[in-house]
Amino acid sequence: MIGVMFPLIREILAMPGDSRELRVRGWVRTKRDMKNLVFVELNDGSCLSGIQCTFDTAAFPDLTETLALLGTGGSAEITGKLVPSPGRGQAVEIAASEVLPAGGAPGEEKDGTAPYPLQKKRHSLEVLRELPHLRGRTNTLGAVMRVRSRLSFAVHQFFQSRGYQYLHTPVITGNDAEGAGALFRVTTLDPRQGGSHAGTGDYGKDFFGRETFLTVSGQLEAETYAAALSRVYTFGPAFRAENSNTARHLAEFWMIEPETAFFRLPDNMVLAEDFLKFCLTSALENCREDLEFFDYRIEQGLIDTLQSVAESTFTHMTYTGAVAELEKAGGFEYRPYWGCDLQSEHEKFLTEKLIKGPVIVTDYPKEIKAFYMKMNGDGRTVRAMDVLVPRLGEIIGGSEREENLAALESRMGELGIDTDHYSWYLDLRRYGTVPHAGFGLGFERLVQYVTGMANIRDVIPYPRAAGQLY
Repeated sequence: MIGVMFPLIREILAMPGDSRELRVRGWVRTKRDMKNLVFVELNDGSCLSGIQCTFDTAAFPDLTETLALLGTGGSAEITGKLVPSPGRGQAVEIAASEVLPAGGAPGEEKDGTAPYPLQKKRHSLEVLRELPHLRGRTNTLGAVMRVRSRLSFAVHQFFQSRGYQYLHTPVITGNDAEGAGALFRVTTLDPRQGGSHAGTGDYGKDFFGRETFLTVSGQLEAETYAAALSRVYTFGPAFRAENSNTARHLAEFWMIEPETAFFRLPDNMVLAEDFLKFCLTSALENCREDLEFFDYRIEQGLIDTLQSVAESTFTHMTYTGAVAELEKAGGFEYRPYWGCDLQSEHEKFLTEKLIKGPVIVTDYPKEIKAFYMKMNGDGRTVRAMDVLVPRLGEIIGGSEREENLAALESRMGELGIDTDHYSWYLDLRRYGTVPHAGFGLGFERLVQYVTGMANIRDVIPYPRAAGQLY
């Protein structure tokens, strides 16, 4: 039909009901029959709300047979006039005059096709994880993905507005930035054809001629470009082969890692605080309908918590001071002591009970932190920082990096790290070394925090975990 607009439902709902003619396209959420009226709600994923399309079958009797083909999950294009709605909870609706079913979705088995699995009822998140290809059509997962999209945009907005260059770091690497050893190996040798090097350590016939992995972090490569471009950030996939079947772990996730030349730890702390506040504010301002849904259905008080963190000044506390407060409080499942890695219950106590707000904990024992972190003068602690927030605990981890060649080599020697594999990294300390710092934030943890979703597998389109690959 010439001259008909094709706006998104989100745009249509913001229009006045002035009888303009338009066409709306989407998937059927519900269909109701009432005397001579048929009500069809369409949703196209552009917002939480759908739009009601009302058919007067007395005025358009020829549509009765076509409307009978529509069912939950099916797709359609509906044409009509946008008019004020007499129903509650909606300002406008479509007075429909034409419908074109695009694709059916049977409500019961038909011609060998199973019924549409997301009929109109509440489905548990566990059930929806078994339907990752369809769960985006639900209210919850649709809202999660819209918030995820907005937060992705906010990440780039924040760093680009501050002069940072977006850096694409390698997905395939020969290094383990964390020293954790939980790596996915990458090989082209086919064990079915006798091409395995398992147990032999012989990688000479492999593609790269050496042992290679999927990256766990782009930090080390980002440091090299911070030493050239001053301010860089990565935002890409990372992989951990941790055999952990929990609500907190993914095998494939996305990491945000800025790296800044001439930064010290205090500068890094300011950047992390500003970044987190910017992302939360962006979600609060641009995803209000979705956040209200999460506040009502997923976690009550969510919006107030996000607003409070976005408007607060983060408290600073050393690790030693934090442990002293934890020891004084007592009553934890895991006993706190100097040298322990803080547990989630410890972090939540600090943010929710002691400070009642976000906290940045600094100066951790060197034994529980990575080799590249700069040593403090006491010889016991490093210039590390963790940003803790109420309701979650740690959301950002970072540090000032060791820029002194001798000190870095000494630390790597203590940990038994082969410096030959890191010669390129050590070159940064040989040629024009500078103080620098950075941090990492697992993007899915940020999305979890903003949406209130309890399981990290519900904030990524296709979760990858031990034993699970869709």
